[in-house]
Amino acid sequence: MRFLSIYKTAERNAPPSQEEIERMGRLIEEGMKAGYLLGTEGCLPSVNGARVRLSNGKITVTDGPFTESKEIVGGFALLEASSKEQAVQIARDFLRVVGDGECEIRQLFEAHQHASAQGAASS
Repeated sequence: MRFLSIYKTAERNAPPSQEEIERMGRLIEEGMKAGYLLGTEGCLPSVNGARVRLSNGKITVTDGPFTESKEIVGGFALLEASSKEQAVQIARDFLRVVGDGECEIRQLFEAHQHASAQGAASS
């Protein structure tokens, strides 16, 4: 099963320290070699971003920074895990490296699994 881990934390305007970069590099390398980390990226400060919203047929664009938000998306990881519990454990290990914040874990829709489940249900 694949999961998306969305890391949320307080906005940082300073780049990570060399030590933080090295620790994260080791964690990423370990996850890639072990096969549970399929991809990951960190986000630049929200001043470089925008929010695009559709409401009542009207699109609005709000440029960053997003100062009204206590926490923002700091990055994401695409995980391969045998269960939600395993994905949660991977997120726990990640948070122990990066520090304060939270990871929202969401299982991803996979068409081949959906088709297999439908086929089994109609048998």
